[in-house]
This record gives sequence, C-alpha cells and structure tokens, in this order.
Amino acid sequence: MRAAILSLLAEAPSNGYGLIKTIAAKTGGVWRPSPGSIYPTLQQLVDEGLIEALSEGRGTEFALTDAGRAYVAEHAEEMENAWNAEPDSADRDFHQSIAKLMGAIHQFRAGVTGEQRAAAVEKMDELRRALYKILAD
Repeated sequence: MRAAILSLLAEAPSNGYGLIKTIAAKTGGVWRPSPGSIYPTLQQLVDEGLIEALSEGRGTEFALTDAGRAYVAEHAEEMENAWNAEPDSADRDFHQSIAKLMGAIHQFRAGVTGEQRAAAVEKMDELRRALYKILAD
C-alpha cells in the first residue's frame, strides 16, 4: 500500500478517493483498496514526514515532502514493484472474496436492527478466530 501511494503521489498530488480510483484503474480493478486501508496509511506517511496535507477537511489532497521525494528516489525499485506484481488466480480470488465480504459488511452500517448487528458481530468474531486458527496451523 505504502509503495503504491508514494509512487502515485510522486506523479501528482491526490486525495484518498483519487488514490483508490487510480489504484483500481492501474490494476484493472483487481486491487481496489478500501478507505479503511488508504486513510490510515496516508496518516502514517504524514506522521513519518514523507507526505503532507495540502488542505484541511473533506477531499484533502496530499503531496510528497522533500523527504518523501528523497525516499521515493532511494526506493525506486520498491515503487516500481508495487505495480509489477501480476496477481495469480489465487490472489485474485482472495481479493475478490474480501471485496464480497466487505460489501456484505457495509450493508450492516445502516438500516439493520440491533439484533441483526449483534448477530453479524458474532459471526465476524467467529470468522476472525477461524482465520487466526488457519494461520496458527
């Protein structure tokens, strides 16, 4: 995520939504990061002094700082590799499954009862535990 964001900001300033759209377009829709992954990464890069916000509020654009431009130049291969990886079908299936799951989860943000939301939380907790069990094996 970091390399993709930094490489795009090396081309031009952008806001989070613009980065999401550009990453999706550049990967043919295979990789469409969520706001939940873009915005924390942007904040981390700000905290590290590699990028800066050009404005405040909704639609804030970000640009590389001098330190960010130096980092991108020093890590040119890493920046290029963010776009060179050709996903295999397992990666594509995995990311598509995540996207489908997130679509279902987003439906619980509004218009559901407290009981439905509690049941969803229980299922997500079960899923999280099951995934950690797979990693532990």
